[in-house]
Amino acid sequence: MSDSTSGTQAPGAAYAGHFSERGFRSRARGYLRRAGREVGEKVLFLYYTLDEPELPAWARSVIYGALGYFLAPWDAAPDFIPGVGYADDLGVLTAALATVAVHVTPEARRRAREQLDRWLG
Repeated sequence: MSDSTSGTQAPGAAYAGHFSERGFRSRARGYLRRAGREVGEKVLFLYYTLDEPELPAWARSVIYGALGYFLAPWDAAPDFIPGVGYADDLGVLTAALATVAVHVTPEARRRAREQLDRWLG
């Protein structure tokens, strides 16, 4: 995932390797319970947007990068710090969601909210 014209890495490429379907499903529920509804909603909006067959590769890369950052064992603010631990994750997820917002369908939002309700009640 590098830009062949400038030799720089595409945004999110460093974290895209940390995202996997299996890893996401196995860790997301626990992470989302700690992170809360606002973070959870953004994570799941992005996650279900990946199911869109017409999603462009650049948007898919942005989503993988944001979800990889969320799942990565290290980040700018360690997640165990009360009150601020998920603030950086929320920023990354919000930026990714704003970037790909045109591709987030009502169906992806519906599925995300249903899943979040099942996990968080």
